[in-house]
Amino acid sequence: MNYQETVEYLFNSTPVFEKVGATAYKEGLYNTYELDKHFGHPHRQFKTIHVAGTNGKGSCSHTIAAILQAAGYRVGLYTSPHLVDFRERIRVNGECISERYVVDFVEEERNFFEPLHPSFFELTTALAFKYFAEAKVDIAVIEVGLGGRLDCTNIITPILSVITNISLDHTQFLGDTLQKIAGEKAGIIKPNVPVVIGESNAETRPVFEAKAAENNAPIIFAEDTQEVLKAEHKPNGTMLYTTKNYGNVSGELAGEFQQKNTNTVLNVVKYLKDVRIINNDDCVRAGFANVCEATGLMGRWQTIGKSPLVVCDTGHNVGGWQYLSSQIKSVECKALRIVFGMVDDKDIEHVMDMLPKNAVYYFAQATTHRAIPVNVVGEKALAHGLHGTCYTSVDEAYEHALADADKDDFVFVGGSSYVVADLLTYLKNNN
Repeated sequence: MNYQETVEYLFNSTPVFEKVGATAYKEGLYNTYELDKHFGHPHRQFKTIHVAGTNGKGSCSHTIAAILQAAGYRVGLYTSPHLVDFRERIRVNGECISERYVVDFVEEERNFFEPLHPSFFELTTALAFKYFAEAKVDIAVIEVGLGGRLDCTNIITPILSVITNISLDHTQFLGDTLQKIAGEKAGIIKPNVPVVIGESNAETRPVFEAKAAENNAPIIFAEDTQEVLKAEHKPNGTMLYTTKNYGNVSGELAGEFQQKNTNTVLNVVKYLKDVRIINNDDCVRAGFANVCEATGLMGRWQTIGKSPLVVCDTGHNVGGWQYLSSQIKSVECKALRIVFGMVDDKDIEHVMDMLPKNAVYYFAQATTHRAIPVNVVGEKALAHGLHGTCYTSVDEAYEHALADADKDDFVFVGGSSYVVADLLTYLKNNN
């Protein structure tokens, strides 16, 4: 098989959450332990930082990796989902795993793993850990796939755990209250391993404190140590942070939510300095300023075009849209045009409550089986006082939005990672 055939094999022969949702979710770590044993426990060959959370874990994971790279380390980065190419999930110093490695892994190991019937994510995690060990990384930043306690990344014993925040998402797996979801995320807290909590509230904080106490794990609440004193948007599309201990820090990621993420990451940095993994502040500033170039991060308030202004963002749940809606509304423009679609396990009603009423909408259906049919999105939108046209693809919706737009308009594309993935794939193929 060539690379494209191999990726299609992975997607079609293993249950993939991105494609089928709930039926791909496997409770329990049996397959993960079997794969880990087969490959000789590769995750034990390098240090790890484990990152969980409802929102912000991708941005935090990439920023931590960028800082460690700027400090001179060889850094593995494992994240999900990918937006354009499967290989985005597994990187070393920003470079994607090679196509050849993916092909060889499947060819050489399929006789072992096929009888196990692993999920796509179980197999991808085993591939990532094996690759990082063979690439001789010094440290790997590992993003949790879903939840924490039963996530297949949870076989690692990291030097530090990070939980960015908790909001209601994936409730069919993780529970229908913040406490239950916090309990699942807190499952990554390990004996004697410090944990940084980015955000908590009256419902989640006691859950984290109890789990940390049970594991004798030092716990750091980032909100109790405000490293970020002020944040402002700059004309060049970046953020300028005034910080307590690092002076002025320029942030390449310019979403409203990044202020919370930055505070979380700076608390992670403080711990890494305490244990002498990071020895100067230059790498901190470099990491924040160059995170996209250093790690390949895409889809976080990403500017696609300037005239008209076109921005895409992967925010896809109520917690994310609390920030996105206010940021979209704050952009000065002649007309606001929004390309929008969602997938079936998200709270579309509450997200639609937050969408701007004064926008022209281009409702789109992403190329995933989990996409809410665009006619359903359009009907729900009308009930919320949102007006627009339905399109069967993101490409079509985007092209119509662009054709309708004046140079002083603002076009926003989002609602789902899959909407953004379709947009970025379309742009890549039509460059």
